[in-house]
Amino acid sequence: QVQLRESGPGLVRPSQTLSLTCSVSGGSITTNYFCWVWIRQFPGKGLEWMGTIFYDDSTYYNPSLKSRTSISRDTSKNQFSLQLSSVSPEDTGVYYCAGSGRTVVAGTHSMRDCGGMDYWGKGTLVTVSS
Repeated sequence: QVQLRESGPGLVRPSQTLSLTCSVSGGSITTNYFCWVWIRQFPGKGLEWMGTIFYDDSTYYNPSLKSRTSISRDTSKNQFSLQLSSVSPEDTGVYYCAGSGRTVVAGTHSMRDCGGMDYWGKGTLVTVSS
């Protein structure tokens, strides 16, 4: 029922900001305990988690990308977006948005964990090149 679709430029210049949008249909991104994720894959490599935005608008990022990554949402459009700044050719890859209905909240600091991905976009290739 829930379907995701990535959109955005397929070519980005070095030092610029990579911006992608994930459009969600069949369900609301604000539904309790849902979480929404950006993941990327380099050629011939495994998946790399980039960051997550949760149903309450909280976010969490891969520490290796935190300084360059921002995930936000537009609830009026039922979309969430990725911005990756200061890109280089090493950022070239296939970018996926994904979602889960299995957020776990636990611990004294209410740490959140986004469970196994239930929904995936088809992915979009982004090339960083001059």
